[in-house]
Amino acid sequence: MRGECICGAIVFEVTGSLPGLYQCHCSICRKQGGSASNTGMIVAKGNFSWLSGQKNISSYVKESGFRSDFCSVCGAVVPNRFRDRPYVWVPAGALDDSEPLEIIAHICVGSKASWDKLIPKELAQYDSMPTLTELIDLVHLNTGS
Repeated sequence: MRGECICGAIVFEVTGSLPGLYQCHCSICRKQGGSASNTGMIVAKGNFSWLSGQKNISSYVKESGFRSDFCSVCGAVVPNRFRDRPYVWVPAGALDDSEPLEIIAHICVGSKASWDKLIPKELAQYDSMPTLTELIDLVHLNTGS
């Protein structure tokens, strides 16, 4: 599945079985996405490749270690590699819509915006951030990838 930033300066591809999506409702992800949550997937580094535009990637890193990569041309959020794990975080909104994807879990719902009312009860929910291992297991085991 291909993806790109708003202006098309950065293009990437995810291959292999696609994991489930998760939505993070923490204040940082809300600010990063400009909405009630940030929707993403975690893929193995070997299943991700840049097709063009890596020179257009800029990064912002908070003291906490949170990192946001974005297109230096249009400002859109783009995928970024985990510091100490062989995985890449991929923003779901940057992906094309050629394959069906499914939201598996909602995380940090304990800090969601007061106006955020649309979290389905039947999906996995975490009040805070699960460990990275728990999150990876959840989104990959529930999709068979």
